[in-house]
Amino acid sequence: MKPKNCLIFGGSGQIGRHLIRKLTQNNIKVTIVTRSIHQKSYIIKTQGNAGYIDIVETNIYEEEKIRTLFEKADLCINLVGILYEKRRGNTFYNIHTLFPSILSKLSKEYKLKNFIHLSALGINEAIDSNYAKSKLEGEKNIIKNFPLATILRPSVVYSVDDNFTTNFMTLLNRLPFFPLYYFGKTKFTPIHCTDLTDTIYHIISNNINSKIIECVGPEVITFKEILQRLLILIDKKRFLVPFPFLLAKVSAKTFQLFPNPPLTEDQLKLLKYDNILSGKYKNNFDIGSPSKRYFNNEVKKYAYMWREGGQFSSEKYNFKEKY
Repeated sequence: MKPKNCLIFGGSGQIGRHLIRKLTQNNIKVTIVTRSIHQKSYIIKTQGNAGYIDIVETNIYEEEKIRTLFEKADLCINLVGILYEKRRGNTFYNIHTLFPSILSKLSKEYKLKNFIHLSALGINEAIDSNYAKSKLEGEKNIIKNFPLATILRPSVVYSVDDNFTTNFMTLLNRLPFFPLYYFGKTKFTPIHCTDLTDTIYHIISNNINSKIIECVGPEVITFKEILQRLLILIDKKRFLVPFPFLLAKVSAKTFQLFPNPPLTEDQLKLLKYDNILSGKYKNNFDIGSPSKRYFNNEVKKYAYMWREGGQFSSEKYNFKEKY
């Protein structure tokens, strides 16, 4: 039986917005927790029909206020995550380790049907990354606190709302060359946001729990291939220059001084490791939710925003010849 009320943390982000639409279309009411209702509510409210979405403003560490939300929930989903650390408590430990631990304890206390937590692919291998360590420790706490929890480990998630393809296309549009870290050999299995939210709904509707599930797209693509495909999509020619590690480290140190850094030292460490299926856990294909969306076809739908002439530019690319 599908849950009637779903409590979501991180609902205003890329994945959250797609998921809210999916759940409300299938008659599941959602309660979205946000730190700033004035900044986020206008986005969240448009994702579903009136009456299906409640928005609550609170700090994620106000346990007493959060506790009251669990009293009405059948299911809790945690999508909160950060790619780099900021001041004011936004550390990897607080966001990826401590907060999921709190939610998993409350999920058990209030006897929820499931606690679905979004982690990340490849964190077992990336032992020198603080991001990966915090994610892995968070998973251990969740399993200890609430064994019925379901942990999802997606590869890079992309869509028109992402911080992945859109950032790269912006940089490729502006820079005369682009650095290839680790010679661009790192492998990815990017999954479209819709495929990921379809998987989450599949887990909910089929009462799947007590598992770690790796979520990937239908293709394995190297970092260099991703950049090459994006260049074709935006109709640009750029030099892709391999960066020696020392130079890459210096550039990462410089970039992380920016308010929204395109690369940090910790992310540089993550880039050493392939972001593909480990073979140790079930994946979205195994549980009956295969990814159907291919990278080129989906990015093409919004790549025109980075081409000269925008939507009215001529399409000169032909992927059948190149891939």
